Amino acid sequence: MEANGHREEDRPVQAQCLSSYVDEGSIESHRYYLSRKTVLEMLRDRGFSIPSSEIDLSLSEFRAIHGQSPDIERLRFSATHASDPSKRILVTFCWPGVVKVNVVRSLASQLFNTDTLSGMILIVQDQITSQALKALENFKFKVEVFQITDLLVNITKHVLKPKHEVLTNQQKQELLKKYNVEEKQLPRMLQKDAIAQYYGLERGQVVKITYTGDISQMHVSYRCVW
Repeated sequence: MEANGHREEDRPVQAQCLSSYVDEGSIESHRYYLSRKTVLEMLRDRGFSIPSSEIDLSLSEFRAIHGQSPDIERLRFSATHASDPSKRILVTFCWPGVVKVNVVRSLASQLFNTDTLSGMILIVQDQITSQALKALENFKFKVEVFQITDLLVNITKHVLKPKHEVLTNQQKQELLKKYNVEEKQLPRMLQKDAIAQYYGLERGQVVKITYTGDISQMHVSYRCVW
């Protein structure tokens, strides 16, 4: 019993110091962790076989494996499509710095079994020159370029983002027949749109967009990629 009549155990427990929640690890490792996680989720949403254990990897577990200054060579990985094993995509990171033609050539020399690849995702941390982009067109497969800063957050998980669903070709044809319209009459979505890039959409593919809100009723629209 204390002098003021209150017992020690009756004292309110003080909140834990906020400094204990501050990430004391490197910003570099955090960026790699977040961008890698988003790419894994992106590939899963595209239909690739991605183990849940990889997506659910915590930041501390990631750092235990890759350290505070991850080696980008060890971050490289490939994934196979769940319904089409012939589709295999490679994900690779570029070191910080402007990506020039010599970087692309160096990357090409490091690739093996390219005949089994159907695509590649290249994550850059700085500008990529127009000459380097042109050099990527010489690859035997499609190369998608993402800025690492655009992958720190999964845009499809944003609360204000409506639900997007990519239609199959059969669903697309049924839609056009149902409303008696041609493909060119549908509202457009540019290939450089963030959602189109996330799903790796090609020209002519159609996306179903479902809008919901607390005030407005749910409504659906369709957009064709151009």
